[in-house]
Amino acid sequence: MMAKRKILVVEDNALNRGLLCEILKTEYDVAEAENGREALAILRQEEGNFSLILLDIVMPVMDGYEFLAVVKNDPDFSSIPVIVTTQNDGESEEVTALSCGAADFVVKPYKPQIILHRAANIIHLRESAALVNEFRYDRLTGLYSKEFFCQQAGELLHQNPDKEYDIICSDIVNFKLVNDIFGIPAGDRLLRMVAQEYTALTEGRGICSHFHADQFACIIEHNWDYTETMFQDSCSRINLLSQSQNIVMKWGIYRVEDRNVSVERMCDRALLAVRSIKGIYKKFFAYYDDELRSKLLQEQEIVDSMESALAQGQFEIYLQPKYRLKDNRMSGAEALVRWNHPEWGLQSPAVFIPLFERNGFITRLDQYVWDKVCAVMQSWKNRGLPPLPVSVNVSRADIYNADLTAVLMGLLQKYELPPASLHLEITESAYTENPRQIIETVSHLRELGFVVEMDDFGNGYSSLHMLHEMPVDVLKLDMKFIQSEPVTPVNQEIMRFIINLAHLMSLSVVAEGVETEEQLERLRRIGCECVQGYYFSKPVQVKEFEKLMEENDAVGKAGNQDS
Repeated sequence: MMAKRKILVVEDNALNRGLLCEILKTEYDVAEAENGREALAILRQEEGNFSLILLDIVMPVMDGYEFLAVVKNDPDFSSIPVIVTTQNDGESEEVTALSCGAADFVVKPYKPQIILHRAANIIHLRESAALVNEFRYDRLTGLYSKEFFCQQAGELLHQNPDKEYDIICSDIVNFKLVNDIFGIPAGDRLLRMVAQEYTALTEGRGICSHFHADQFACIIEHNWDYTETMFQDSCSRINLLSQSQNIVMKWGIYRVEDRNVSVERMCDRALLAVRSIKGIYKKFFAYYDDELRSKLLQEQEIVDSMESALAQGQFEIYLQPKYRLKDNRMSGAEALVRWNHPEWGLQSPAVFIPLFERNGFITRLDQYVWDKVCAVMQSWKNRGLPPLPVSVNVSRADIYNADLTAVLMGLLQKYELPPASLHLEITESAYTENPRQIIETVSHLRELGFVVEMDDFGNGYSSLHMLHEMPVDVLKLDMKFIQSEPVTPVNQEIMRFIINLAHLMSLSVVAEGVETEEQLERLRRIGCECVQGYYFSKPVQVKEFEKLMEENDAVGKAGNQDS
């Protein structure tokens, strides 16, 4: 059952007050006060939770006019409508009451039906206005709501066809962490600071809105070219106002050219520009332009096609051989994936892997690759080919999958393979994100017999202490150290130090990206065991790799006969 609305009756005459209360209590919850001061105390005690005040003008202690002046200047009470009651039905007193903020005026003696109808009408008008206000304004920040902003921005564009406008949208990087760590009130305070910044930005030149959560938008006249410094300064002011020093915001800008596009769609495009720079350090804003539009359309096509591509086997396994330097014999391979699309042709992993890592599809693709690799290795075993281990990628998302161990062990059982045949590659950067969880997960995999390789070592920020703790069997070196020519003595010594350190820790070393004989010889001199790269072979399809295996096997047998 809906609670009754509350009315406050302020009347010094006990008989009149009792009569009013008797009329109203059939429909409302009624509170009484003898004068203005007592009424204010009740309002404060009840936190202004009244739908209407019926107020006598002539009272001792604090009369009706004084009470009206206080109430209408207090933001907690100013929205409560007031009906003035008096015995004087003169026009001047009615005008005075209305000019002081009263919503209506009734004279004594009270007529029950008149009082009830007027009270109902005033309360209805107030509640209707509140609903309109709630539609128009965001309660937390006072900015326009998304719906009202889109409506007003559309009218602004229509009324000013000769002016150029920009839509600017933003969100706060990792805003959820602010709420989680500092609490909801701190998050709300930050949003109000952002609202202040937007208000200052658009003053006299546009309008702004708080869409929801940490997303804001504005439409502003195009009067200047935007710079990183401009938005960085804005971010600094917000940090200063919110008493925080680590809040980062990203902005997206859509220049209004086609006014037939809806304002909501314009904002969506500005927010897409925001999304395009997330994770890019010191990049504070981006434009939505044809290049970004093409990129986003391509990404959407990829997302729309990925499920069917997986089901149809469009993802193909490529293998890049690894070679031992002591005898230049093949010692294993790394599994890579290519997308052979029927219309787009062969797609590089750089086109789709980052997108799959963002949308979570990478776990499905990785498991598909693992399955195909295990099937290939079973085929080698059945055909009597030498058992070469194959490295497969394990993404960050895979590590956080509680079923990772079960999935891998299930594949090995399905294809009757030992765990050591499947090497698990985890990038160095993944180890820095949540070291404790990775240590626990990877340690368990090693206990089961899997070989773990740290990929791209030297490209990230591993400390020696962290390397000591990490459960790793193989370091795969990033070859940026030796790919520059001429090679400096310092770079050469850094490589030697890393390889010696790995050997002290009983780790094997594989150097990736070896392209020249000079690189190969330098690695050989400083004690690197294995290499992979275009010097020996690019990644090839499984059948071509099997030919390399057979050639490698034949060379090995010939060498044994010669010896």
